[in-house]
Amino acid sequence: MHTEADWRRFRDMVPKLRERYLADRNPKIAALLSDPKKNETERFWNAMEEIEKEAKTLRHCLDGHSRSKMWIYMLSMIGAGMLKKEDLAGFSDDLQKEISYAFEKKQG
Repeated sequence: MHTEADWRRFRDMVPKLRERYLADRNPKIAALLSDPKKNETERFWNAMEEIEKEAKTLRHCLDGHSRSKMWIYMLSMIGAGMLKKEDLAGFSDDLQKEISYAFEKKQG
């Protein structure tokens, strides 16, 4: 069971996780817009497709958090590569144990 401190920590870190995730994804989208092997139309639609995919991931991982479902959102974030193992430092041991298997599953 996670604690109130876990919930506050999670709630406070979500904006940072989003920004870190987008800092990784945005350059890839920008590269699609300047791909010299594609024409302007192909660049536009390829970038749009990637933006839609990332928007879906963001909505899935970031919309509608509640304390009771925090661990589910954390698992989604791990799957998307948004939450890293080192991000768990500072959370309760119980919560870390509850979701740590997802990192092994992602690597395997």
